[in-house]
Amino acid sequence: MKLTTKGRYAVMAMADLASNVNARPISLKEISLRQNISLAYLEQIFIKLKNNKLVKSSRGATGGYILEKPAYEIKLSQIIFAVDEEVKMLNCKKNSKKGCNNKSTKCITHNLWDQLDQHINNFFEKVKLQDLIKQNSN
Repeated sequence: MKLTTKGRYAVMAMADLASNVNARPISLKEISLRQNISLAYLEQIFIKLKNNKLVKSSRGATGGYILEKPAYEIKLSQIIFAVDEEVKMLNCKKNSKKGCNNKSTKCITHNLWDQLDQHINNFFEKVKLQDLIKQNSN
């Protein structure tokens, strides 16, 4: 399965932000310390999250980030997509005429991996950021 640290860390950081939502923005340094993620890496991730309208930023001594919309409206699939991630089990392109492994036909297990892709992506589409917060508080 191809889900890099970028996708995992984006979900972790957004869950941290959502669970520490106060009346004030949260700095990336705070998230970095709590989640043990490099500050430089978080900065790259949050640029993408901001460009995809998942977070808002404010500057200044009390600056930081807040969610653009409520946690119950943000799907995990949106977070993963925002950081240019794709959950994918197949190495070939699904609709390619070349087939798998640069052969003229699909490999024997192509449909199995394709179904798993669909299952995983449907899962991320159904789970909201709020669901992570609730699971963590139990």
